[in-house]
Order: sequence, then C-alpha cells, then structure tokens
Amino acid sequence: MYKLTAEAVETALALKPLVANASHCEVVIAPVFTALKTVADRLEGSNIRVAAQDCAVQNEFGALTGEVAPVMLKDAGCSHVIIGHSERRQFFGETDETVNRKAKAALAAGLTPIVCVGEHLAEREAGNAESVVKTQLIDGLSGLTVADMERIIIAYEPVWAIGTGKTATPEQAQEMHRFIRQTIASAHGSDIADRTRILYGGSVKPDNVAELMSQDDVDGALVGGASLEAESFARIVNYK
Repeated sequence: MYKLTAEAVETALALKPLVANASHCEVVIAPVFTALKTVADRLEGSNIRVAAQDCAVQNEFGALTGEVAPVMLKDAGCSHVIIGHSERRQFFGETDETVNRKAKAALAAGLTPIVCVGEHLAEREAGNAESVVKTQLIDGLSGLTVADMERIIIAYEPVWAIGTGKTATPEQAQEMHRFIRQTIASAHGSDIADRTRILYGGSVKPDNVAELMSQDDVDGALVGGASLEAESFARIVNYK
C-alpha cells in the first residue's frame, strides 16, 4: 500500500526507459487498485506489464461491496494478478481455498496468476517448511488443468525474509524452489513443472539478485521494497 496515482505514474514512467532493453525477462509492476488504469494506460506500448495485488474469487457481478473481480482488472489494463501473498494470508484471512478460487477466476478472465506460497519462521524452525509449502501448492492449485498450469507463475516467499532485511541464502532458495518444482511435477507432470516459472520473493535487492538468479530453479523475483524506486528496481531487472 504505497504511492498515490501521480506518484505511481511518475515511478512507472521513470522505470520505462531503464528497462526498455530488458529482453531476457518479463517486467511486471503491481500498483495499488486506484492507480491501475492510469498506470496501464501510460505504459501502453511498452514492455512493462501491470498486475493487481489481489482479486475477488469470482467474475460474476453482484452485491459484493469492496471486491474487485478479475474481469474488472483485465478491463483496467492488467495482464497479471498476485494471489495469496503472505500479507493477504497473515492479515486478511486468505486461505488455500480462496487462493484456488481466485486463481481459477483470474485464469477465466484471461489474467496470469502469480500464486504465492511460503512458510513463517516458526514453521521453518520446527522443520515444517516443506510440508507447509506443499499443502499451499496442492490445495491452491487443485483442479487446474494442464492448460491452466501453463499460465500459472509461482512465487516463493519465506515470510521470515519479507521486510525484515533477512534473505534466504541462495542455497535455501534453491532448495525450496527445487522442492516446489518436484511437488508440481508430482501433481501435474514433469513437463509442466519444468516450464513453470518460480519466483523468489524475500528482501530481493540489487546487491543480492544476481546470486539468487544463479540458482538452477530460481526463474525470477517478486520484488517488494526495492521496487518502490525506479532505479533500484531497474538494477534488479538488469542484474546481468
């Protein structure tokens, strides 16, 4: 929850020339709901896509005050939507069931879901990190077809490394990303698992992104605080 509309536009337009030649990756930014349409319009024709930070569990219009349907996000210019972010789970009651429903609704609206999974510090210290993430994956992706899975992006967020300044070591990130890929392979087949993009999200910064990206199963980054300034986010995009 950062930036009013004018500030979001200013940041997006500052980012635009800095990542214009980034052909090695897909660049997506996720402003707040109120800035989505304006930012998307100003970025039209660029290589920067726009994501929403959340969505409703259905596309049917109805008496659901405060909700925003995936089809409305598509209409506002979004191509992606973040689903099940750790803060949504921790503070707003998001469950694996709602993540699943939101993912299906997003797919139906033509959006690419970025589905977040990750464990808390107590769960990791208790040796339950993999079981927590496995449950989130299995339940959150339940009932999705092969075609659906082709459009899903997974983001691994070790909750203990978000906004704390702590970062999972590249080896810890790789270990969990490999486990995520193996879990997807078991549920949906190795071909899908090999093609699934798995992002790392947990205090990603310009000075640690290259080492994280050197890991075999780390395919990209879900960037938090370091994305609030165009220059620092561009350094992450252009890490090579």
